[in-house]
Amino acid sequence: MSENKETGKSEDFRSGYVAVIGRPNVGKSTLINALVGEKVSITSKKPQTTRDRIMGVLTTDNAQYLFVDTPGFQTKHSSELLARMNQSVRSSLSDVDAVVMVIEATGWRPEDQVVLNLLSKDAKNVILAINKTDEVKESEAMLPLIKESMEKFPFADVVPVSAEKTRQLDVLLEVIRKYLPEGDKLYEDDIYTDKSPRFLAAEIIREKAFRLLGDELPYGVAVMIDKWEETDDQARIFATLLVNRESHKGIVIGEKGAKLREISRLAREDISKMLGKNVYLEVWVRVRKGWGDDAQVLKSLGY
Repeated sequence: MSENKETGKSEDFRSGYVAVIGRPNVGKSTLINALVGEKVSITSKKPQTTRDRIMGVLTTDNAQYLFVDTPGFQTKHSSELLARMNQSVRSSLSDVDAVVMVIEATGWRPEDQVVLNLLSKDAKNVILAINKTDEVKESEAMLPLIKESMEKFPFADVVPVSAEKTRQLDVLLEVIRKYLPEGDKLYEDDIYTDKSPRFLAAEIIREKAFRLLGDELPYGVAVMIDKWEETDDQARIFATLLVNRESHKGIVIGEKGAKLREISRLAREDISKMLGKNVYLEVWVRVRKGWGDDAQVLKSLGY
């Protein structure tokens, strides 16, 4: 591969957008975080944790990948929020250079087929990533799954990976690179996401709530950043956790405020690492009934 001596950049440098799609909780966010090497999307054992299109940027010697993490496609539009999440998936498929569809190594599920139906059979840029291969004992078990997958859709390539164990990710990147157009970088080398620190901080708080409260936590929860004060060595952040019902408020706060304090502590640690400075974080819980169907609230949250 030749190199431009003046710029030091590969003359075959490629850059482009890559949509990552799949059913809820299939590991899309974990995969993008592993590829980018930074936390750009929240992860949880619960589905529906990703609500917005989140772009992670990976720059290598010969390519710049702009990954779009999409919400898991929902088959039931039970709220305005879910309808908007599904529209986000559909819009992600337009104007991208490559599409990575993610399924699990344990095999196809009906929900995977719903996502597959979004794709045009004429598409020549759809790559299948078979994730969580570390959970399958026999590697030979991949062969029947790959064969079945190719019978379902004319995938451009199939790559078994483990996002959790970072296996075969270099192979996946090389495959994706083939579908990116030649061109210059769209972002500087040190940029790893197009999202603002305020957005990422809100996502971190929401992730800690999901992780700490587990099955107790209702899906009707959102985070709003009310105030952000930042200096060179410190940030003061005031945030509100929105819940749908008064009974949910008690769950999030916990006995004598223990749950909310722990959510705040864990979030503060991650936000401090992200910003590279000390963080003072104050989180309050407020009831806003039906916020998931309130267009004005959804707009203010960026959905």
